[in-house]
Amino acid sequence: MDVSNLVVLFILFHMIALYEGRGACAEVDSDTEAVAGVGFKLGCISCKRRTEVVATATVEWYFSSKGESGFFHIYSYNEDGATVESENFVDRVDWNGSKRSNDIQDASIYLLNVTFNDSGTYRCFFNRILFYDHYEYNTVIRKDVKLTVVAKATRGTASIVSEFMMYFTVIGLQVWLLIEMIYCYRKIAAHGEEALREAANAEYLAIATEGKDNCGGVQVGE
Repeated sequence: MDVSNLVVLFILFHMIALYEGRGACAEVDSDTEAVAGVGFKLGCISCKRRTEVVATATVEWYFSSKGESGFFHIYSYNEDGATVESENFVDRVDWNGSKRSNDIQDASIYLLNVTFNDSGTYRCFFNRILFYDHYEYNTVIRKDVKLTVVAKATRGTASIVSEFMMYFTVIGLQVWLLIEMIYCYRKIAAHGEEALREAANAEYLAIATEGKDNCGGVQVGE
């Protein structure tokens, strides 16, 4: 495979990695302010540290009302699907996490028709099993989301900074990709020009050699 083909494959690989984000996982914190009367996503993400290790996970959600100290079970998710564990949340919770995989890393749920009574602490548990060649490793990860329900949405500083960083990252990656493509194009062009020069030199040498041979033949004839 020549240099130009390698460069093209290199560009394609980075474009796929950038736009599809395969294998990527980021433990982004959940938003903590919901508006009464609308839906809200309770985020809960736990990234597996070694992607090559096979794993399975189940998820449990618990809730403690604002001002209360105890937690009660509200939701479960495993290979058999979702189960709402509390009557207060029946028909009000949808799974919004990892799909079509038992290796759950995103355990987010979507809370429908939020009320002021939904203010409090939501606790998410990952019960994960990692399968190694000769043993299994069990681990439990806990994430807490302290939710405040307001009548009207407000935009905090953290939200503004988060949005700015997201746009900055996206634009930065696009600029980087553009620069890389220009660099690779120049490398391909330079390689092509060098190949043309080598071909021209080889043709010139062939013509010169043929001319010398002809001259030798003429001298012998004389």
